[in-house]
Amino acid sequence: MNIKRYIEPALISKLKPNKVMVILGARRVGKTELLKNIKSQVQENVLFLNGDDIETHNILEVQSSANYMRILGETRFLMIDEAQEINNIGKKLKLMVDTIPELKIIITGSSAFELNNQIGEPLVGRMSVMHLFPLAQLEFSQTENYPETVSNLEERLLYGGYPELLQLKSNTEKAEYLKNVVYSYLLKDILAFEGIKKRDKITALLQKLAFRSGSEISLENLGKELQISKNTVEKYLDLFTKVFICYSISGFSRNRDNEITKMKKWYFMDNGIRNALINNFNPLTIREDIGILWENYLNSERKKKLHYQQAQDEEFFWRTHSKQEIDRIEVSGKEIRAYEYKWGNEQAKIPSEFENAYPKAVYTTINKNNYLDFIV
Repeated sequence: MNIKRYIEPALISKLKPNKVMVILGARRVGKTELLKNIKSQVQENVLFLNGDDIETHNILEVQSSANYMRILGETRFLMIDEAQEINNIGKKLKLMVDTIPELKIIITGSSAFELNNQIGEPLVGRMSVMHLFPLAQLEFSQTENYPETVSNLEERLLYGGYPELLQLKSNTEKAEYLKNVVYSYLLKDILAFEGIKKRDKITALLQKLAFRSGSEISLENLGKELQISKNTVEKYLDLFTKVFICYSISGFSRNRDNEITKMKKWYFMDNGIRNALINNFNPLTIREDIGILWENYLNSERKKKLHYQQAQDEEFFWRTHSKQEIDRIEVSGKEIRAYEYKWGNEQAKIPSEFENAYPKAVYTTINKNNYLDFIV
């Protein structure tokens, strides 16, 4: 099954001569297939290069416009997959777009840290950035009807949305594939940074985040548990964000004394990666972490939707020292929307402190009856 990626039309429409379009996303989320789909649609010749291929490095090594014009010939559309692997890629791309008229470029990268460091300064004013995530329900809904979506919910909560899972038949194959993605791709990308060798500490930290997904995290406590410094924990968390494994959400406050803002909650971009880290793909009927799975799934699906639809909403959670809390807050201008997640069909009651503090806020319970309206 080939599912069309939601950002494809917007990406094509944003392609401009002498500009670079950057697509960022974790390994294996479908960046290469997206490039191939775009290549098949455009009515012009495309030069496709792979940053993982040593031949690509060799032909781009001589940093001169004459060399790049020889490589391109009459072609004026260049695609480079995994561009972060190419030395000085930012300066090379700048030279191309500055000296070769009408040249359009799309590059992909699986490491925001590495690629941003290389292209950030050279391509200021010359690039646009879009993110590609694992498949979203927004995309699955193009090919499945409502009963199929309901039937597939448990699989999405357990195995997530990595595209290659669609080709695998058994749950055992899917679990093995996800564990391979974690340990052969994502962890490898993290370990490549700054000569980090503490694989056991990094893996242990990821596993702790997986068990505590959706909970407030104390960096000091994590450091003590792992016998590493708070600063090291902070650095590793930043790396997890830069390779698109995890993301954090801060506490919401309008400077009220009782609201907690110092600690963040951490979530995984994909439920399957989270479950692979703790090696738990048991069915929902025998799990004790269904609330964690549901919250992680809804937050990540909502994040994908807002990004793909280019919404500028800010995202938070809300909690007070008296332990009143709300799972998700979205702020758009002066508008505040509050969402509480419930597994099942029950309704949540708005916390009194929140209602008194923010009487104009809209409060909604997200449960199995209405969750598709929230994420699609």
